[in-house]
Amino acid sequence: MHASRLACAFRALLLLLPCAAACAQVQPAEVPAAPNPRSDSFFSRLATAYREDWTGTAPPSPAPARRGLPSPLQSPPFPNADWSYGGSPTLGEADTNTYPLMSAIDRAASRTKVYGWIEPSVNGSTSSHSNYPETNDLYSNRLEFDQAVVYVERLPDSVQRDRVDLGYHLTAFYGADYRSTTNKGYFSRQLIVDHHQYGFDPVLEYIDIYIPHVAQGMNLRAGRYISIPGIEAQLTPNNYMFSHSLLYSVDPFTDTGVLATIQLTPQWIVQAGITGSHDVALWTADAQPSATACLSYTTPSANDNLYVCLNGINDGKYAYDNLQQYDATWYHKIGRSWHIATEAYVMYQRDVPADGGPIHPRPNTNGAVCHSGLSACFAPEYAAINYINRQLSAHDFLSFRSDFLNDKKGQRTGVNTRYSENTLMLSHWIGSTIQIRPEIRLDHAWDRNAYDNATRQTQFTVASDLIVHF
Repeated sequence: MHASRLACAFRALLLLLPCAAACAQVQPAEVPAAPNPRSDSFFSRLATAYREDWTGTAPPSPAPARRGLPSPLQSPPFPNADWSYGGSPTLGEADTNTYPLMSAIDRAASRTKVYGWIEPSVNGSTSSHSNYPETNDLYSNRLEFDQAVVYVERLPDSVQRDRVDLGYHLTAFYGADYRSTTNKGYFSRQLIVDHHQYGFDPVLEYIDIYIPHVAQGMNLRAGRYISIPGIEAQLTPNNYMFSHSLLYSVDPFTDTGVLATIQLTPQWIVQAGITGSHDVALWTADAQPSATACLSYTTPSANDNLYVCLNGINDGKYAYDNLQQYDATWYHKIGRSWHIATEAYVMYQRDVPADGGPIHPRPNTNGAVCHSGLSACFAPEYAAINYINRQLSAHDFLSFRSDFLNDKKGQRTGVNTRYSENTLMLSHWIGSTIQIRPEIRLDHAWDRNAYDNATRQTQFTVASDLIVHF
C-alpha cells in the first residue's frame, strides 16, 4: 500500500518537472547592478596601469613583428634594446610601447601616443658655486627640477614593405636642462639674453616619411631633431646615466634640416642630409647649409656595431656652435650580461675670436685662447669616452664611464685644459615607469683650475635623479 502511494507520488513529480522547467525559463532575468562610473574612469585606468606595471601583473603582449637582426639588449633596464643611430626610428622595428597615460586615455589603442616623464635630481659637490662644465647638475649642492617633458608622437610602420607611411613628433620640454637644448632662434632669449635658471624649449618637432621600396626601407625626416651621432642624448631616459659626459656636454645638441636614413641590408645603414648648421634656427644669421653623412654597420650576430658620422660640415668659419664634427661610436656585447660603448670625436671651428681681442664672441659662446697678437684662431677639441655596462637583473644594471676631453683653446668650456671624468652608477627600475640612478663622480682639469668658477682643478660629486614616466 505504501509502495503504491510512493510510486504514484513519484509519477506525479515527474509530470510536474517539465512544467517547472518551462516556468523557470520564462522568469525575468536578474537585473545586473548598475556600473559604477568611477570604476572605469580615466583616473581608475591610470591607477590600474601603474599598479599592474609595478606589480608585474600586466597581461603579456604578443611578440612584436620585426624585420632584420635580433635586439642585442634588454630594455629596460637599458635605455635601448638596439644599437642606436640618430635621426630615424629603428627601421624594421614595430612600435609596441604602451604608456600609463595612453592606457588611461584610450586603453593604448591609438598609434598616436601622448607620453613623457618628469625628472627631479639632487647632488652634493665639493664645489660651492657651480659644477660646470658638468651640465645636468650644473648647480651645486641642491635639489633641482631637471626635466618635465611631453611627447606627442606617431611612429611610421617600418616593418611592412607595402606602402608609404607617415609619422610625426612634437615635444614640450621644461626644466633646468633647457640650457643644454636651446637653439638660437627657438625661444632662445630666455637663456642667451636673460640667463633664466628654468626655461621652455620645443626640442623636437619633425615629420617622418617611411618609403619601403628604397633598398630595404628609407625614412625621410624633416624638421628639428637631435644631432645624430653619439651614445648620449639630452632627453634623459635615452642615457645610461643621470649626469652627462664632458664629451657630450660640449658637442652640438639639435639640428634643423632634412635627413634620409636608408637600410641597405639588415647590417648596413647609410644616412645623408642637409641642415642649417648646429643649434641655430634656419632664420638666424648664423645658419648656413651643412652636410651630414653617416654609416652604420652591425655584425650578423648583432654583438658589434660601428657608427661613423660627418656631422654639420661646411667651411667651418666661426658662428654660433658651427662645429665641424667627425665622430665614431663602437658598441660591443660580451656574453649575456656585459657590453661596452665607446665614442671618440674631433671638432673644430675656424677664425674663432680671441679672448680679450677686438672681435666679440657671439652671446652665450666663448672665445679662444689664441697666441699673442692674434685676433682670431683655429679652435679644435678632441674627446673620447667609454662605458662598461653590466646587467644585474631585469630591473638593474651597473655602469662605469671614463671620459677625456681636450679643449685646446677653451672655446667650448671657457678654459683651455685637458679634462678627465670617471663615474660609477647603479640604475634601478620599478616596473617600467620609475627609474632611479644614483652615482658618484670624480672630475679633474689637468692643466689649470676649471671647476667651481675656475677656482678648483678637482671636483667630486654624489648625485641621483628620479624619472617618473607617464
